[in-house]
Amino acid sequence: MSFLLHPTRRLFVSLLAASLVGVGLFAVGAVRNQSFDFWYLSYNLVLALIPLLLAVTLQKLLKEQEWKRWLPLVVTFLWVLFLPNSFYIVSDFIHLQETPRADVVQDVVMLMQFSFMGLVFGFMSLFMVHREFIKRVSAKWAAPLVGALLFLSSFAIYLGRDLRWNSWDIIVQPFAIIADIFDHIFHPIAHPEMGSITLSFFFMLASMYAVIWYTAAYRKRP
Repeated sequence: MSFLLHPTRRLFVSLLAASLVGVGLFAVGAVRNQSFDFWYLSYNLVLALIPLLLAVTLQKLLKEQEWKRWLPLVVTFLWVLFLPNSFYIVSDFIHLQETPRADVVQDVVMLMQFSFMGLVFGFMSLFMVHREFIKRVSAKWAAPLVGALLFLSSFAIYLGRDLRWNSWDIIVQPFAIIADIFDHIFHPIAHPEMGSITLSFFFMLASMYAVIWYTAAYRKRP
């Protein structure tokens, strides 16, 4: 039991337990429906964890190096690249309408658990990087940076959900994805869903993160 006395270890155990609850709910659904329809949720959860691991790595690097050094910059780039994956799981709710299932309520609970954990991983990593911003620039400038990151993440979710691009495509197919992005930006009328999806996710994520940030600030008050 002494292992659980350290706050960091308790946090790790709680994150692991909550993630396993999602996997367990998937297993129950797989047995009840005799199908692995939602197998990708566990895969998406692993992708959602990557930004948190990168944020932890970045935080450790910044204790010893300046942010402008090449290694922190590379880790920051990868973090920005993978951050949308943490929030992307929320969009998996659309798959509820695709296949008849034994118990749609159980599926909703399962998707909610995976979505919640994805949001937790994403917001935790953003919270850590936000604090690093404040240490190096004023809080006045840190907030717009966070807002820009959430907007980019929201647009990336649109790219992934509607255009089926993946995070690593920016590395393996940079010209194709850039051309697709510019086509949508310069022809917004032809792609009305781009604005609605991007803004919907942005306002959802920004409002959620604001509650988290100011709740943490409130807890620090005497």
